[in-house]
Amino acid sequence: MKIARFFVLAVFLIIALAAAPVPAADTIKVGAILGVTGPASFLGAPEAKTLEMLVEDINKKGGVKGRKIELIIKDSGASPEKAISFAKQLIEEEKVFAIIGPSTSGETMKIKGIAEEGKTILLSCAAAEVIVNPVAKYVFKTPQMDKHAVIKIFEQMKKMGISKIGVLSSNTGFGKAGKEQIEKLAPEHGITILVNEVYDKAASDLTAEVTKLKAGNVQALINWSIEPAQSIVIKNAKQIGLDVPIFQSHGFGNIQYVQAAGPAADGVIFPAGRLLVAETLPKNHPQKALLAKYKKDYETKFKEDVSTFGGHAYDALMILVKAIEKAGTDKEKVRGAIETMKGFVGTGGVFNFSPEDHNGLAMDSFEMLTVKDGKFAVLTAAGAMKTEIAPKKKK
Repeated sequence: MKIARFFVLAVFLIIALAAAPVPAADTIKVGAILGVTGPASFLGAPEAKTLEMLVEDINKKGGVKGRKIELIIKDSGASPEKAISFAKQLIEEEKVFAIIGPSTSGETMKIKGIAEEGKTILLSCAAAEVIVNPVAKYVFKTPQMDKHAVIKIFEQMKKMGISKIGVLSSNTGFGKAGKEQIEKLAPEHGITILVNEVYDKAASDLTAEVTKLKAGNVQALINWSIEPAQSIVIKNAKQIGLDVPIFQSHGFGNIQYVQAAGPAADGVIFPAGRLLVAETLPKNHPQKALLAKYKKDYETKFKEDVSTFGGHAYDALMILVKAIEKAGTDKEKVRGAIETMKGFVGTGGVFNFSPEDHNGLAMDSFEMLTVKDGKFAVLTAAGAMKTEIAPKKKK
C-alpha cells in the first residue's frame, strides 16, 4: 500500500510540475537603457514604447524559438552616470542576454567598455560614429552614421550655392561627435566655417549664439544636437532676423521638435531615414511595407506621431530577434549572426553588417527632408530653390 501511495504521489507531482508556469529562466532577458524622461525624452520615450509594443506582439505569437522575451527597461534620464550603474546591474545581476540603447551617444560611450568586458551584446540607439569606430566585438548601433549625415548636408549646400557657414552644437557626446565630423569634412566639400559655437545642452535661450552667426555673415546655419535646444535655435534665429537656410542633424527626426519651434521651423532642412515620409515611397520600395506597418501600429496604439528614434529601437530589437532565430540562444553565435547579417530591412535602411562595420548602413539610407507647413516632407529641387543662395555680383 505504501508503495502504491508513493507512486500515486509521484504521478501527481510530475503532473503538477508539467502544469506549472514557465519559470523566468526560460525567458530571454533583454535589457534596455533609455532616456525615457529628462532632456532626451523625445528619443527615449518613443524607444521604450516601441520596445514594449514589439515585445508584447512577439510574446503573443509564442516568443522567439519558443522562449518569451522578458524586457527590462531602465530610465537613465540621459545621465551617463545612471547608464553606467544600470549597465552593470543588467549584466551582473539581471544577467541579460543583450542590452538595447542607450538613447544618447555620451551614455553609450560610457558603457561600451562595460559591455565588452561583460561579453554582452549592445545594440545602441545613438548615432555617433565613435560608438562603432573603432569596432568593439559586442557593440553595434542602429542609427545612421553622423559622418554620412554631414556629407548629405554638404552635398545639399553645394546644390544651393552655400559655401560659408556657421555651426552650433551642444556639449553632449552627440554634439561633440557631429562637430568633429563637420570640421573634418568641410574642407573637402568646399565649405568654410566662419563661426563655430558650442552651447550647453540645457540652454533655454541661444540669442547670443545666433547673433554671432548673423554678425559673421554666414550663408547658412548647421545645428547639431538632440535636445529641445534645437527648437530654440530655430526660434531665436528667426527672432533676430537671421534669414539663412537652417540645417539640422538627423537628431531632428521627431515632429515634437517642429511643434516646439512653431512656424519658425518651416524650411528647416535635415537628413533622416524614410520612416517620416513612408507614405511617399513607391510601392516597390524595399522599406515601404515595414515602415507603413510600424507607423500604423505605433500611432494607433500610442496616439502620437512616429519618430525615427522609436525606429532605432525597432531595428535594434528585430536585429537581435532575427539573429536568435538563426543562431539559437548561444550569445557568441548570436553575436556572430548579427555581425554577418546581410539585407536586413529595417526602419533606418537596409542593414549589411560585417566584422569591419557594426552599423551596416550606407549613406543612401538617408533622405533629405524639410519642414513644410509644420510637417515633414521630402526636400524637392523646387523647395531647395526657395532658400538658394544666389552668387554675389562682381563690383
